[in-house]
Amino acid sequence: MKLSWQQITLPALALGLLAVGAPGRAQAQAAIKIDGSSTVFPISEAYAEEFQIQKRGKVRVTVGVSGTGGGFKKFCRGETDMANASRPILAAEMEACRKAGIKYMEVPVAFDALTVVINPANTWAKSMTVAELRKMWEPAAQGRITSWNQVNPEFPKDKLMLFGPGADSGTFDYFTEAVNGKAKASRGDFTASEDDNTLVQGVESNKTALGYFGYAYYAAHKDKLTAVAIDNGKGPVSPSLENVTNGTYNPLSRPLFVYVRDTSANRAEVREFVQFMLTNGNLVSEVGYLPLPKSAYDLARKHFQAGKLGTVFGGRPQVGITIEQLQALEGKL
Repeated sequence: MKLSWQQITLPALALGLLAVGAPGRAQAQAAIKIDGSSTVFPISEAYAEEFQIQKRGKVRVTVGVSGTGGGFKKFCRGETDMANASRPILAAEMEACRKAGIKYMEVPVAFDALTVVINPANTWAKSMTVAELRKMWEPAAQGRITSWNQVNPEFPKDKLMLFGPGADSGTFDYFTEAVNGKAKASRGDFTASEDDNTLVQGVESNKTALGYFGYAYYAAHKDKLTAVAIDNGKGPVSPSLENVTNGTYNPLSRPLFVYVRDTSANRAEVREFVQFMLTNGNLVSEVGYLPLPKSAYDLARKHFQAGKLGTVFGGRPQVGITIEQLQALEGKL
């Protein structure tokens, strides 16, 4: 039976390691270990499942969910072959890998429309400005901004309930950088979880709730959530793959990555798996994200085959980058 990532339970994720499609027969297996972003998890899970079917039990791929930051910690300790990341690797993580002698290849795999969501019963916040999001989420809001009318006087006095990713999440880093101007700069009095399904359930269950996570988790629950259109000064723009493509959904459009350890890439099963990811972009669409253009996958595959090491981002956060800009940067690696 095909495993649906939308149905992954919190207990399974809490184990930190999900074994996808393990074969029943006893035999020596090659193994690929992946950990990191919950946003990228559906992509890697889909690829892992299909790849294992093709390999007929000869390769086992495990996909853990500890957040982008947690995934890089394991990756830079040499515990995993690949790290899922919803943001580029940061300077401190690069240094941790350097000290441990870990070298890596940066592989872009998709684009995401980071999505702000409300309960369908919320009729007042179907669009919000970036300034309103900042007023709601900035560190100074902690303990002070506790009702909707404090964000906008036209909103009701209902209690404001917030749900967001935990501190190890790349989505948390990206959102705080894009909205508050500094990664990890956020109020702390909100319900935080590394499991995006917990955030989905929190907003689904509370009329006055607001949360944010990757587009795929919204797409999987469209009947129970409302996506907020974001106004960055040019009018409200809804999160959609079309608006990511045309560059109008800003500043919450972002690339998604996997990072591959160089020594792991020397193994045939890892090389084959990465090549499989870069030649089957249709699976990205199936789980709700935007595949990169064929030219971007071709470039990534060329770099991977050549063993190009490092990152094009220099360890710095990147906000609002478009697909075209990503391709230009990757072309310079």
